[in-house]
Amino acid sequence: MGILLSAQHITKRFSGHVALDDVSIDVPESSIFGLLGPNGAGKTTLIRIINQITGPDEGKVLFEDRLLDNSHVQQIGYLPEERGLYRKMEVGEQAIYLARLKGLSKKEARRRIEEWFERFEMQGWWKKKVEELSKGMQQKVQFIVTVLHEPRLLILDEPFSGFDPINAQIIKDEIVRLKNNGSTIILSTHNMGSVEELCDHIALINRSKKVLDGPVKDIRRQYASRTYDLSFKGNMMGFTNAMWTGAELVDKHEEGDGFHKVRVRLLGNATPNNLLTAVLPAVEVHAFTEVLPTMNDIFIAAVQGREATAERLGTRSNYTE
Repeated sequence: MGILLSAQHITKRFSGHVALDDVSIDVPESSIFGLLGPNGAGKTTLIRIINQITGPDEGKVLFEDRLLDNSHVQQIGYLPEERGLYRKMEVGEQAIYLARLKGLSKKEARRRIEEWFERFEMQGWWKKKVEELSKGMQQKVQFIVTVLHEPRLLILDEPFSGFDPINAQIIKDEIVRLKNNGSTIILSTHNMGSVEELCDHIALINRSKKVLDGPVKDIRRQYASRTYDLSFKGNMMGFTNAMWTGAELVDKHEEGDGFHKVRVRLLGNATPNNLLTAVLPAVEVHAFTEVLPTMNDIFIAAVQGREATAERLGTRSNYTE
């Protein structure tokens, strides 16, 4: 898989404030790349540089190994967090106008818009004015005009804001479909559940610096705390005695009929096989699963500069909260 977009050693200053400090990211083609960070971290500044709204003080951006320039504008679609529809214009007329700004003919624009309106069950909205629509409906229109010209790169800034769960899932499904059809997506969001669900790679920016990046599955593995959920049938005292010094009991839950769920953390050089070998003579094991930290836990730990300790990552119960 090649790299579609590469931002290399980007630094940007505003009136003595450093918004980005030597930040580099590589966005693989046909992937969903999560651009994460707390408010004010520098994400929006990086997005504006990629969109050529502003330029870096240092560093460069490459699009398919070529220096980013005005010729790439038509290959990028941008959905900003602050939406920009004309409230007094009719929805259909506005969609055609914005599509033509992206280089589509009026005929082709109308054909594509009608296809999207049918997919989103919006056929009756053509003559409605934007101000007559709910926030969620306006979001759908904005999403459509962002993707209408089928750009190589889509930059979506908080695309689920204002949606109920059903419509948020519709947008998620479309993002995945676009990726599967060859689009590359940069997704900026504070919804860590969506990051886990959608993103292949992430970069996390905090206080103008990149503090974390890589494939999501590798990052979750990197922050793992050797914690496991185990279901068994048998005596709890027998189980805890069998564990002995190789693991500690983090949480427990009795499910009835002799069944228990426990969360344990391995200690020292103990391995999962060591744990299972120790407890199998005492209880009947039915399930054994590693607990990987959530992206929300990782986000908090990385932003707060903590070590990935078991106290922070992976030890909170799933069954007693």
